Amino acid sequence: MINPESEPCLRFYQPLPIITQREETQAILSHGSFDELMVLPLALGEHYPDWKYAQDVCLKLANHADDRIRANACLGLAYVARTQGKLEKHLVKPVILRELRSQTEWRWRIEDAIADINNYLGWRLAQARLGK
Repeated sequence: MINPESEPCLRFYQPLPIITQREETQAILSHGSFDELMVLPLALGEHYPDWKYAQDVCLKLANHADDRIRANACLGLAYVARTQGKLEKHLVKPVILRELRSQTEWRWRIEDAIADINNYLGWRLAQARLGK
């Protein structure tokens, strides 16, 4: 629900950056801006050629203090599932389920990530919890 007293949120949609170098990724992880950290898991999930590395960065960002970055990290995992067709279930599942339990404002993003992962990988994450 939108709070009518809050200021409008301006969104500018643009293509995700193409990040294909570990050095660039590490620089963003070390001293990137909030916006760079928000986009990083999506960019890696969409374009990074090494699915395992992209997955591992998303899992690292899924432990960030900010709910929004954690939610985007989960969505980044869904992007890896879609573009690469691979994820390590024993690593991904506990993180996704933790975020499903803990997120409130961004829960919808976790639910979207779960639906995509289940669709692309044939998993059945949180089926009972989501009533599906």
